[in-house]
Amino acid sequence: MQLKNDEFLSPVALLFHTYNSLFLSLPFQDIELEGSRLALFNDYCHKAYEAGKSPRDIVEGFWEEENLKSTEQRFGLLQYFIRYVERQVVLFDSVEDSLFEETHDMNGAGTLRHFLTRFNTPQQKAALRDFISNYSLRMVLTAHPTQFYPGKVLGIINDLVGKIRDKDLADIRLLLMQLGKTSFINKTRPTPYDEAVSLGWYLQNVFYEVLPDILFRLIESVEDADFNVLNFPNPQLLSLGFWPGGDRDGNPNVLAETTEQVARRLHETALRGYYRDVRVLRRRLTFSGVEDLIAGVEHRIYNTLYPSGKGEPVYQSCEQLIADLAAARTVLHDKHQGLFSDVLDRFILKVRVFGFHFAALDVRQDSRKHGEVWQFILKTWKQKFPWQDQVAFEQLDESVRMERLLSTNYRLNPADYDDPFVQETLQSFIAIHNIQQRNGEKGCHRYVISNCQSALNVAEVLSLARLTMPANDPAQDPGKPLQQVPLDIVPLFETIDDLAACDEIMRTLYTNPHYAGHLASRGNVQTIMLGFSDGTKDGGYLRANWSIYRAKEALSKISREFGVTVLFFDGRGGPPGRGGGNNVSYYAAHGAAIENRGIQVTIQGQTVSSTYGTISAAQYNIERLLTAGLGNSLFMGEKTRLPDSTRDTMEALADAAYEAYLKLKNHPQFVPYLEKMTPLKWYGQSNIASRPTKRGSQQGLRFEDLRAIPFVGAWAQMKQNVPGYYGLGSALEALMQKDPKGLKTLYEQSLFFRTLLENSMQSLSKSNFQVSTYIAQDPEFGAFWQLLSDEYQRTLDMLRKLSNKELLHENPNSRLSITLREKIVIPLITIQQYALQRLRSGDLSAEEAEICQKLVLRAMFGIINAARNAA
Repeated sequence: MQLKNDEFLSPVALLFHTYNSLFLSLPFQDIELEGSRLALFNDYCHKAYEAGKSPRDIVEGFWEEENLKSTEQRFGLLQYFIRYVERQVVLFDSVEDSLFEETHDMNGAGTLRHFLTRFNTPQQKAALRDFISNYSLRMVLTAHPTQFYPGKVLGIINDLVGKIRDKDLADIRLLLMQLGKTSFINKTRPTPYDEAVSLGWYLQNVFYEVLPDILFRLIESVEDADFNVLNFPNPQLLSLGFWPGGDRDGNPNVLAETTEQVARRLHETALRGYYRDVRVLRRRLTFSGVEDLIAGVEHRIYNTLYPSGKGEPVYQSCEQLIADLAAARTVLHDKHQGLFSDVLDRFILKVRVFGFHFAALDVRQDSRKHGEVWQFILKTWKQKFPWQDQVAFEQLDESVRMERLLSTNYRLNPADYDDPFVQETLQSFIAIHNIQQRNGEKGCHRYVISNCQSALNVAEVLSLARLTMPANDPAQDPGKPLQQVPLDIVPLFETIDDLAACDEIMRTLYTNPHYAGHLASRGNVQTIMLGFSDGTKDGGYLRANWSIYRAKEALSKISREFGVTVLFFDGRGGPPGRGGGNNVSYYAAHGAAIENRGIQVTIQGQTVSSTYGTISAAQYNIERLLTAGLGNSLFMGEKTRLPDSTRDTMEALADAAYEAYLKLKNHPQFVPYLEKMTPLKWYGQSNIASRPTKRGSQQGLRFEDLRAIPFVGAWAQMKQNVPGYYGLGSALEALMQKDPKGLKTLYEQSLFFRTLLENSMQSLSKSNFQVSTYIAQDPEFGAFWQLLSDEYQRTLDMLRKLSNKELLHENPNSRLSITLREKIVIPLITIQQYALQRLRSGDLSAEEAEICQKLVLRAMFGIINAARNAA
């Protein structure tokens, strides 16, 4: 196979191929023979696809060339190839991570150092100081694991990265040997707590170090003596959110007990980090007046972590810990010339950033579930509450129902209801209160309502919180007014229809006196979540992204009208089909019509390990995300506003793309194709997540029940990536014919539009319709496959025509990484497609059918891991 020049010169490719040869030297049976066969098979696949061969032709042809006769020999070889390629992918990940600082400019555009060169005068520094005092970047690690590496493999990767960086050949070989003997499969499905522990590794080893370091350098750059780590008014400028253990949406395994268990884990993890740090601090601060203070801090943190019950002093809050550290800081500056004060300051900043909660645990549930809870509650209230019965209540006007829900004083006690789900839902609000008592209010202060479709959905949750959280007990004093609860209610708008109506929903809430009072108690700050994953699944790539952009403009306008500061929380997945891709350019492209007081974004699955998995990668990507948001307000503003003429073009494109996507989504073979031709049904057997792969318990597959991760992941396994581009090519073609000048102007003037195209290019670059060409001959799905293939080719052609360049021309690192990964993984893709092709044909024995099903499942792991952001 001929390598392009950039591949040949790539340090990543060179190092990968060098260490890849070590696999052949490992003391495993037949590894030299089978490793050599894999290289031959890889080359054989590429040449055969170019010649128009099907996966079945390729696999069976290779068997013939290798003179493999028995079923055991043939399928044994395929299983060996799968295990081998999985480990090659791990090696490639490790090599790429180890060379991150060589392949990325750590001081270039977008980094903090580069950004700060724009602030030279006292006036500019003052402007920066004022802005960062009110800005925030929150990265929310979600309970949606799309990472197929179990924890033990992630540990090997971490060690391997270090050894490759140190060029320690002997230890690299040992780790590759360990990798060869380590299983890549979870034998059982993880619990929500297991997922929290797994993600907790990144909290302890990456974010704990990176976030305070970035913040420290930012504070220092202001060069203001009164602007230090103690009096900086906004330590939550950089913060973390956390969904494992709190996200109930469609996951019956998350209980109130789970939420409290995870919160305790986060609390203890933060304190353990502080304990390690303060022990290091003691070795530096050995001076009179300071030494004893720091020793006291160490003992008190230890007692807080491991209380003996004998009355030793403990910290009830992080404020008490900060007060002790501030006292030590005063002595250090007054009596010891501030020696090692930077070490102490960095520790103080850590405590201010992470508190006693480490990451803010969000609770999330589907709006329909709250409606079901209220239906049950209302049925039991007939004797003690002067409302109409539940049926009559549901026939009332929305505003009347909201008034009834938000004005009642009756206490809700889980023990009063015999329905387990009602009990559990009410208990979740009590859990929020308990967490706030232990971890502080920041530890759990948001309730996200997924599938939010009305103001009533928000009122239902606020009422449940007010009547359940222990701050209110009207049973003891029925006439006592309800207190406001320390909880932010976050509506999540997902579908295209809900995105179009969300500003009017918020108007209803802002004008409701009960909700307005609650909002006032929360500083008149309203967080609103927007769902890219389900939005794209509902309306297609272009329509969803444009609808979210317009929704942000409309929500900003209505919030400003009522004096409310709106914060947008973007539910973005890994691949473009779930809102992923180049987040930096996306946020830099927001215009002045969109409120920009912060960036809140979900980080899911593989994106955690691939984008924030090492100190270097996390620092680089967090800095770029932060400076994109800051720069948008401080420097760009009106420059990113879309002129009316280009907005019209964008709207026409979105409409055309939506029309094309709806035709596909409503095609009678759309769901059957997913069910019968893709690995979708095997996602539930992969044991990577605690959450079921579809909503509800209905038999059969319905589109509305499909979760975004397996939906997008199934297309990624097929190398078709439909959610990341479908409809875009048709829309571009239509506008190219109707208004070529307007389309070109939009491309040249709109960073937002160019970012959408660039992100879609990622999906296209990871697509390969050659591997599924055989489906064109399928009597049931041949014509449907052709629809997909035609749109893929149309989108490629239109993007090249519009940009006059190849895909990902602005991101050569990403382009090269994708190219190399796709070459490594082509044997797995071929094996999986072979198994799907055989299963579809039906011409196989029961034994062969069982083996093919296992091949489909086993190949999934390496294919997803190689893509790094495929689901």
